[in-house]
Amino acid sequence: MLLVEDDGAMAAAVKRALHAAGVVADIAGLGDDALWMASAAPYDAIVLDIGLPDLDGFEVCQSLRREGVWTPIIMVTARDAVPDRIRGLDVGADDYLTKPFALGELLARLRALARREVVDRPPSVSVGSLRLDPAARQVWRGDCEVSLTAREFALLEAFMRRPGQVLSHLQLLEAAWDLGYEHRSNVVEVYVRYLRGKIDVPFAVASIETVRGIGYRLREDGGG
Repeated sequence: MLLVEDDGAMAAAVKRALHAAGVVADIAGLGDDALWMASAAPYDAIVLDIGLPDLDGFEVCQSLRREGVWTPIIMVTARDAVPDRIRGLDVGADDYLTKPFALGELLARLRALARREVVDRPPSVSVGSLRLDPAARQVWRGDCEVSLTAREFALLEAFMRRPGQVLSHLQLLEAAWDLGYEHRSNVVEVYVRYLRGKIDVPFAVASIETVRGIGYRLREDGGG
């Protein structure tokens, strides 16, 4: 993995602890270093501090996504305000961890990212009349742009990368939420309803199908 942290002592301590747990880590102390290192090597994960001395973590994450680097990213910061977490997810981060953090939690989050299916993400994804641009965080139904929240966008992206496949509640939770959510929660049902209200109802189509007792799937034609 790549650890992007400008505090040398902290970076060294985390690297030693990760090594003891069987995780090999490279260190980048600057945002510019992180950009070329992440582009040059196929890392399994990036742990990215937001407070860097040159580019901040938001800029680094957004630049990597625009360059087509889709390595899973965990943002790490002392900022725990909700707007900061939302911004991190909106620019392409997969997870968010606030300082101070326990090494066990970091390892658990890395394991959760490793369980996700690794795919090469093209600049945009199209299913029927639906089109999604992951770098720009934009979605269209035909020629009409659809405004989605970060969670709705993550759910739709999970569906659009597997059209016709049934995705379980657990798969959808892992695609759009962090480890703090209970798997028994009805949050998936709620957000699928929100998503249908934006990409289906206004266009008089039905693209997301319920598979009772299992989960949901996006029709292979995207609803037409």
